[in-house]
Amino acid sequence: MLLLTALLEFRDVEKTYFTKTSMTEAISGLNFTVSRGEFVSLIGPSGCGKTTLLSMVSGLLRPTAGKVLLDGSLVERPTPATGYMLQQDYLFPWLTIRKNILIGLHTTGAYTREKEQHALNLLKEIGIGDHIDEYPSQLSGGMRQRAALVRMLATEPKLLLLDEPFSALDYQTKLKLEDLVSKTIRMHRKTAVLVTHDIGEAIAMSDRIVMLSPRPASVHRIFRVPDELKGLLPFEARNHPAFSGLFQEIWKELESFGTSNEAASQ
Repeated sequence: MLLLTALLEFRDVEKTYFTKTSMTEAISGLNFTVSRGEFVSLIGPSGCGKTTLLSMVSGLLRPTAGKVLLDGSLVERPTPATGYMLQQDYLFPWLTIRKNILIGLHTTGAYTREKEQHALNLLKEIGIGDHIDEYPSQLSGGMRQRAALVRMLATEPKLLLLDEPFSALDYQTKLKLEDLVSKTIRMHRKTAVLVTHDIGEAIAMSDRIVMLSPRPASVHRIFRVPDELKGLLPFEARNHPAFSGLFQEIWKELESFGTSNEAASQ
């Protein structure tokens, strides 16, 4: 039996924001781990601190107390070991797609001809290899997000952070990109953490789903996605009989908080 080891660990993590006149406790006593090769989604009521967690994992924020560990090391600053994909693609409009996907390699001093070829192969793999010399304005939203995915993968990070990367897309493009991202992550055996308001997306893409409590956030409950869904692409998973039951269970748990949430019902 293969023993999965933790790549990401939250140990008694707390985050409090201070101003001159107030104090806001965003996260309190949060503990969980993400194993190597695992895909975990974070869901919860709006404003509960999901994006704050990703910011701490990426090193953009420091916890007020507790530890965030990546591959056994304390996260204290941004590092190439972590890749970030956001709702907006944030491609530089004055650079071609080729230059956009290589910018992470250049800024980290990791550029080599071999790594450039790897990035270009990734572009071909996800279907936009013919657009390398075009500019972002010449591409659709879905194609730009594909380029953003390659830019993230080009530096070969250990951990991928996905902060609602499909929410700005139309529904059909969103479903296609879910399949593409899921297949690409599995093929390259990456570990990923997804923040989403879409329960269906969380079920279709994940191995486990971590539900956070209302602020101050802690782990309220962890849902394990059934094995019969894990081997499917997200579009196929959404149509599997096991999907609906888990969706309803998660939906009811969110509703029990009695706070507004934006969980999509697709």
